[in-house]
Amino acid sequence: MLLDEVLSGLTPAQMTDALRLVRRIRDRGTTVVFVEHIMRAVLDLADRVVVLSGGQVIAEGLPRQVMRDPDVVRAYLGKAYA
Repeated sequence: MLLDEVLSGLTPAQMTDALRLVRRIRDRGTTVVFVEHIMRAVLDLADRVVVLSGGQVIAEGLPRQVMRDPDVVRAYLGKAYA
């Protein structure tokens, strides 16, 4: 299943419900590819993350490792995640 920014504009309660639904779908064996900027969702759902910047892959791997990658921090996350 391909999801593109599906959490955009949802309230926190709606986001929790949506994450629960996607997790159930994933846990039943469906591959889920999603484009998302909400880090809570990425950390909650992703087994593997690929980060693009300017159309180029700048990092890939486990979510928490990728979040600490200096190029990712510089491009997207800012000092709060450094």
